[in-house]
Amino acid sequence: MRTALIQLSVHASDFADDRRRRAASLVRGRTGDDLVVLPELWTAGAWAYDRWQHDAEEVDGPTAEIMSAAAREAGVWLHAGSIVERDGDGTLYNSALLFDRAGILRGHYRKIHRYGFDTGEATRMGAGRDIVTVPTDFGVIGLAICYDLRFPELFRGLLDAGAELIVVPAAWPAARLCHWRLLTRTRALEEQVYLLACDAVGTHGGMQQAGHSMIIDPWGTVLGEADTAEEVVTADLDMAHVARIRSELPVLRDRVLAIEAPGGR
Repeated sequence: MRTALIQLSVHASDFADDRRRRAASLVRGRTGDDLVVLPELWTAGAWAYDRWQHDAEEVDGPTAEIMSAAAREAGVWLHAGSIVERDGDGTLYNSALLFDRAGILRGHYRKIHRYGFDTGEATRMGAGRDIVTVPTDFGVIGLAICYDLRFPELFRGLLDAGAELIVVPAAWPAARLCHWRLLTRTRALEEQVYLLACDAVGTHGGMQQAGHSMIIDPWGTVLGEADTAEEVVTADLDMAHVARIRSELPVLRDRVLAIEAPGGR
């Protein structure tokens, strides 16, 4: 299967509608790929807290509409990164959306671990509760977002739910690039999965993004890595490689301690 990470440039001067049109155009150009991925909160800006109320939308809002059409036109599975979702009761969530080749929404994950400590997501957004995996024609995808990378119990929960490939859209800051590189490879290696980590570039909310989107195999090998400009990173994945690695180095079989993750479906 062929994968593509679209490392979008997200700047404070951009407007959400302009970003949607640009992202949709890039997705439509990926005909022939199997899975295309966008970054975290690229419509509103992950660090532009003052924009979230204004740019929040429902799951079937304008971003979903244009991304569904783009997925259908390109004939790809599309992980549309994440949006600022407004629930029916007014609560905001950082929510990932996964569309199939027909443009049908197949996965909806609300970020469980909210970044910010006493600011940002931690005070302005609700926390998701469910671990989400989605069966596809090429394998089971597990969903996580950015700060989730720092919580290995979530990734073990995704593994137990059948994940063979985990997608992590992000808006990771440049100041902690070394953490990004370490955590992404570690999560792929410890769960023996392919990990697709799609970051943004640019500056918004006063925060410069790290870029360096990466595609990593179950051995922890980086198959493709972006730089710090808007670009597309691609790699061909052999999903049978997951089973081979797990058989040749059966560390998952030797697990002794089980940690219960929140929620689950």
